[in-house]
Amino acid sequence: MQPKGRTWLLGLIGLCICATFMQDTRIPAPLVAAAPPGGSPAAAPAPPAPKGKVVFFDDFSGPSLDRSKWNAEVTGMHVNHELQAYVDSNATIYLENNALVLHPRYAKGYVTKDGQHFDFISGRINTKNKFDFKYGTAEARIRMTDGTGLWPAWWLLGNSEWPATGEIDIMEYVGEQDWASAAVHGPGYSGETPFVNRYYFNKNKGVTQWHIYAVDWTPDSLVFKYDGAPMFRVTRTMTNNYGKWAFDNNKYLILNFALGGAYPAKINGIHQPYYGLASTTLDQIKNNQSKMWVDWVRVTQN
Repeated sequence: MQPKGRTWLLGLIGLCICATFMQDTRIPAPLVAAAPPGGSPAAAPAPPAPKGKVVFFDDFSGPSLDRSKWNAEVTGMHVNHELQAYVDSNATIYLENNALVLHPRYAKGYVTKDGQHFDFISGRINTKNKFDFKYGTAEARIRMTDGTGLWPAWWLLGNSEWPATGEIDIMEYVGEQDWASAAVHGPGYSGETPFVNRYYFNKNKGVTQWHIYAVDWTPDSLVFKYDGAPMFRVTRTMTNNYGKWAFDNNKYLILNFALGGAYPAKINGIHQPYYGLASTTLDQIKNNQSKMWVDWVRVTQN
């Protein structure tokens, strides 16, 4: 996911992909997609005034992903029985209309560098070793397409061993468009964490519309806010009933688009044609209709 607002010559695209992925011959060519039906980010209002000092900001207004801020992850490690391989390709990570697009693609028989086999590729970016922080507000303006078994997410992760250094899931969507969820993971409360909560949107205001997903992080609490409204609070006292508070260390930013796997399957109960992914969503992915748009990302501190 990386092009946007530009016309790419097919020959140049082919050269770029071949040069980067000589061993990966099944990555589809990137598409130039239309503006999202929820409205172009370019027409959207500016981000709300920051409440503190801005220590990180990206509005994805450049010609391509800013590699001084972001890394594109490549599979490697594979978790949660998810269906996709992450690739560093402008087929799955690109910019268009002043927004980041994460775009899962059908790529049957794709083989990773370490020999794993997948039928889907997708994008995942992070700021590890480029930006991390401790305490403050992390927020992003995001919209995504609906589809049973899609699993896009916006989250923070500690720099060392998981779950000891904690995970803060600001937004996860698993295929029911009227809600998204927030969660935290740490020692004694990871995986099937007791600290998870859903936010149900008003009618016709689901995840396919633009929303600002945020967390306010202090030494003793995490307050999750969707469009400025608190939807979940986790405190040090609450986690101490299960294990050590894992949110007193620096964390980096992650945006990704997973497919199927444990969390969607737990909600939808689907095992065919793929674990956690509906056949209607498979068709949607094959038709290049499944995407996550990110208008901007910002971190502020007092």
